[in-house]
Amino acid sequence: MSALILIVEDESELAATLSYNLQREGYTTRIAETGQEALAGVEQEPRPDLVLLDLMLPDMSGTEICRRIRANPLTQEAAVIMVTAKGEEIDRVVGFEVGADDYVVKPFSVRELLLRVRAVLRRRSLPEPSPERARARFGELQVDAGAHQAWVSDRELNLTALEFRLLTTLLERKGRVQTRDTLLSDVWNMDPGVTTRTVDKHVQRLRQKLGVASNYIETIRGVGYRFAATPLLE
Repeated sequence: MSALILIVEDESELAATLSYNLQREGYTTRIAETGQEALAGVEQEPRPDLVLLDLMLPDMSGTEICRRIRANPLTQEAAVIMVTAKGEEIDRVVGFEVGADDYVVKPFSVRELLLRVRAVLRRRSLPEPSPERARARFGELQVDAGAHQAWVSDRELNLTALEFRLLTTLLERKGRVQTRDTLLSDVWNMDPGVTTRTVDKHVQRLRQKLGVASNYIETIRGVGYRFAATPLLE
């Protein structure tokens, strides 16, 4: 069965163009032109596998729509690609903060968007880890990537989607230094070289939430960060 894509776009010509090209690639499409239509469309059976979400809609911001999609148990598994003319760094950061899987800035080529759609759907369709391997353990920290949950000393952490992605990226690469540019590229999907304190601010917030396990994330002055090779606690 082909993936169903909900196109949330108030420019009817652009919505029709996207729908046409996605259908040529074998996808099924549905169009919503307002925020209210989007929220209804994402719950409508069959539910969409992916939402192409414009941020500037007449009745509601795309950011708020994404928040509601992620907060609703019926829709939180849908992939979300934000498609918008708002291309500032802070806009991208906020988009990833509320749970977007990718962020495409207008104007864009249809070919690029199709490649992004294919990549996000491929990541989403990866098989779930087997139960015995689902939960990674590192000292006081436990992470279940499939369930999108993490615990420290059996206390579940309240992490945003971006904080969870940052944590799992560092944990998977434990013992290896990750530069800020590398993290910007791999966690935020931002171009390396952007002058930003985004990485530092998010690491600081993640450490606060990790509590007694905060020292697992080591600062490599002038370079970036490294997850400890061994789970030593103070």
